[in-house]
Amino acid sequence: MAYSSSLGYPRIGANREWKKALEAFWSGKIEESELHAQLQDIRLNHLSKQRDKGIDLIPVNDFSYYDHVLDTAAMFGMIPDRFEYNGGPVPVSVYFAMARGNKDATACEMTKWFNTNYHYIVPELGGITPVLTENKPLAAYREAKDKLGIEGKPVIVGPLTFLKLSKGYAASETDAWLDRLLPLYAQVLKELEQEGVNWVQVDEPILVTKLSDTDVSRLQKIYQTLKAAAPGVRIMLQTYFEAVERYQEVTQLPVDGIGLDLVHGGAGNRQSIRDFGFPQDKVLGAGVIDGRGIWKASLREKLDLLNEIAATVPSERLVIQSSCSLLHVPVTVQAETKLQPELLGALAFADEKLEEIVLLSKAVQSGASVISAELEKSEAAVTALKRSGERNRTDIQQAVAAVSAEPAQREAAFAKRLDVQQERWQLPILPTTTIGSFPQSAEVRKARQLWRKGEWNAEQYTNFIREQIDLWIQLQEEIGLDVLVHGEFERTDMVEFFGEKLAGFAFTQNGWVQSYGSRCVKPPIIFGDVAWEKPMTVKETAYAQSKTKLPVKGMLTGPITIMNWSFVRDDISREQIAYQLAYALRQEVEALESAGIGMIQVDEPAVREGLPLKEQDQKGYLEWAVKAFRLTTCTVQNSTQIHTHMCYCEFHDMIDSIIDMDADVISIETSRSHGELIQSFEENTYPLGIGLGVYDIHSPRVPDVEEMTRMIDRALRVLDPKLFWINPDCGLKTRGIGETVASLRNMVEATRLAREKYALQV
Repeated sequence: MAYSSSLGYPRIGANREWKKALEAFWSGKIEESELHAQLQDIRLNHLSKQRDKGIDLIPVNDFSYYDHVLDTAAMFGMIPDRFEYNGGPVPVSVYFAMARGNKDATACEMTKWFNTNYHYIVPELGGITPVLTENKPLAAYREAKDKLGIEGKPVIVGPLTFLKLSKGYAASETDAWLDRLLPLYAQVLKELEQEGVNWVQVDEPILVTKLSDTDVSRLQKIYQTLKAAAPGVRIMLQTYFEAVERYQEVTQLPVDGIGLDLVHGGAGNRQSIRDFGFPQDKVLGAGVIDGRGIWKASLREKLDLLNEIAATVPSERLVIQSSCSLLHVPVTVQAETKLQPELLGALAFADEKLEEIVLLSKAVQSGASVISAELEKSEAAVTALKRSGERNRTDIQQAVAAVSAEPAQREAAFAKRLDVQQERWQLPILPTTTIGSFPQSAEVRKARQLWRKGEWNAEQYTNFIREQIDLWIQLQEEIGLDVLVHGEFERTDMVEFFGEKLAGFAFTQNGWVQSYGSRCVKPPIIFGDVAWEKPMTVKETAYAQSKTKLPVKGMLTGPITIMNWSFVRDDISREQIAYQLAYALRQEVEALESAGIGMIQVDEPAVREGLPLKEQDQKGYLEWAVKAFRLTTCTVQNSTQIHTHMCYCEFHDMIDSIIDMDADVISIETSRSHGELIQSFEENTYPLGIGLGVYDIHSPRVPDVEEMTRMIDRALRVLDPKLFWINPDCGLKTRGIGETVASLRNMVEATRLAREKYALQV
């Protein structure tokens, strides 16, 4: 009998109830007891839904108050000293402080979860003695059983993945840390065994990355220890996001099941099964439904794949599941009523993917005939979208093919451009600027809502936006910034805004996914050929420039970020999609330049998150990603200064690609990991203009001048002061007005002190 399984369900709720509860608590509108009650209701509703859909193995402990990696750190008492934790179950005040910071302590670092747009909180291990503060998987299992009668499948981040994603220890200390953590993991599993738990899902996505012989030895030690501690618990060792490395060794580990992603990296996993078979004493978790994409599956193709696997793994040892947790997709298509029929019919969000999993498990058990109607329906939906006019625009396809065949290169090298730009702009040493957005107050959001509902006409809304621009141009001048921005008050989201104005995009009404913490985004859907139709940003930027003698940057989102932060079509390559976007954005860059805007920022915060997990695929990706950026920006004059911005990520392994982007100035979001990035520049010369974020905008605290001065001093040890810019580490959209103004005043004061200290006078 083939079982159906879910690897994880979206936390946010169909109407973002989870987000609203968290933010109500953080703002003091509800007490802690009410927060717990609301989140429990949401959690139980999710479990009930999965049960009612017919899922056999329902995950518990996949729900989180913020992030599942942070949950693991809290469970093991991995609380840095600055948060003044006193032992026992971690209070929510400490838990949220680790994620968001508070007035006394900076937050823990946040970075991308593998190659997704989900962010996790990075555990800090240094100087901490781990201890089991509470058995979270056990509590989740008991809740599901007591409240709903569900025999859940507890989920936990595996030991090797947890260690590899943590910081604060040397590589030589890995085994010592493993020895500290393993007894705690063993205790968790032993208590689950005593409770009568059948299956435990141990997530080890790190197994799809490069593994050394030492890592394999560690894996053997880990799972021998865990199996010996709780022999009655069946361990499903779950991998996802790519093909597993060291397949032969991994499949011989003493576990009861191996979960493989048969969508992303599916070719590699399928080839390994063909070449090496699959152990007869293990269950295969067949991840055949895409947990990261939004497209309806061709059930016929999925059944063909499962039939291929059945030659090696019989149905009684098969679990049908998604390729990864459904955390990365919206909750349900049911709320979507405005999409064109061809597109709507081809969509499947979390709830619909659960239905696909159940249908496939039925077909594996009883034959394809039991779902014959569903097979025809899925095939018709996939075919209808493929044949649509939006996916077959030969004018765009031919134009992009011609442009992408040309060299993507600025007229002059950076050194010459720098002289021309300095002559034009006459900027001081250590110029100050911001990344782009300013606070989107309740008033701004209300005005946008009134306009979208038709209660305000276009003139009323334009006048309101101009009032906001006027206010913030004046504030920036008073604060003393050198290069200004218009504030982006007309924009909801840095990707959605552009997608609404480009052909080939569609937008859901409620297709929200979690990005980090309570921050939810509603990714656009790139479903057709992308085309520029008219100027998108010129009106607001040109208006702002008319209000000041200081330079105002035009603000665009780059092609790779738009692609990586959207749900993209799966019928052509991502490289082709990137070039279509680059060609469209090039036309916007040229429109800004024609309107007199001489500084243009093309943000690429998501370049690294699209980096393939397999080393052999990374060079090719970076080559076409860099080319897409250069296609966007290469036609401007030498005097036009191109800026870009990148978010949290490890840059040491792609410095060369960042240089190859040939932006005149890059700003990098580094305040939570400033030291690590500075170390990269100690080892690698960076010859272009650069700004390392000197304060963390994701935290509500206002950093003082001394703190920012330390950031500047550290950076100027390894970077050329003549090329160094000073800025916050990201846009200020989510911050309050008061804290934004106070922080920027401190930043400008820290810059003044730095200019004096280094004798760099204006």
